[in-house]
Amino acid sequence: MEHSLDASRREEGVKAQEGRLVPKDEWLQKWQTNNIAFHVEQGHPFLRKYLDIFLNGRTGLKLFFPLCGKAVDMKWLADLGHSVVGVEISESALKDFFSEQNLSFAEETVPEIPGAKLFKSTSGNISLYCCSIYDLTSTVIGKFDGIWDRGSLVAINPCDRERYANLMLSLMNRQCCYLLVTCSYDPSKHKGPPFFVPESEVRHLFGKCCDIKCLEKKDSLSRIPEKWGLDYFWEIMYMLVLK
Repeated sequence: MEHSLDASRREEGVKAQEGRLVPKDEWLQKWQTNNIAFHVEQGHPFLRKYLDIFLNGRTGLKLFFPLCGKAVDMKWLADLGHSVVGVEISESALKDFFSEQNLSFAEETVPEIPGAKLFKSTSGNISLYCCSIYDLTSTVIGKFDGIWDRGSLVAINPCDRERYANLMLSLMNRQCCYLLVTCSYDPSKHKGPPFFVPESEVRHLFGKCCDIKCLEKKDSLSRIPEKWGLDYFWEIMYMLVLK
């Protein structure tokens, strides 16, 4: 009986998350108030651990960071000789990135996207777009050799996942390695974001076009704010490559 109650609460939590919409102003407010528990100060350990798989012996890659925030990994990969493209709706997050990484940059308009801004490092190997991710297309930013998706799929409104997955697939070139990090927890205890994304959802979104391999499942509860009230929090990383 107890197990069935837990399952029922979990299912209710999943349904509640499916209907949740996070408005743009809520995201901007998180950055303005520094409510950014999702930011990893030292870079993400998964990316460093699986870098060889991500790069697969290739050099000078073009890499994409969806909903990049001020991820320090962008500077790290650029320093390794790769070209990094990111997108983020918060202008302050992007400016913080350049400031905190001691990088000079220029601001440009984006003719194809009204109202968008492009912040480009003086060295030219980091290009960060300030706009909705759905305004980007392969016509604007091209296709990529690698995608690092940590904190993006789990952050978007659940109702937009099909649209998001189709965009990611359209940005992958034939040799692209897509590293995707999702999270698993009791959705009846936290409304998200980050949202609970089960493996079945990953396979539903990408399985028709991609081979999907789970690389690691890591207990990350110690990095999660206590106020979320969670008993467990797993980060799960998948590698996706086009079939």
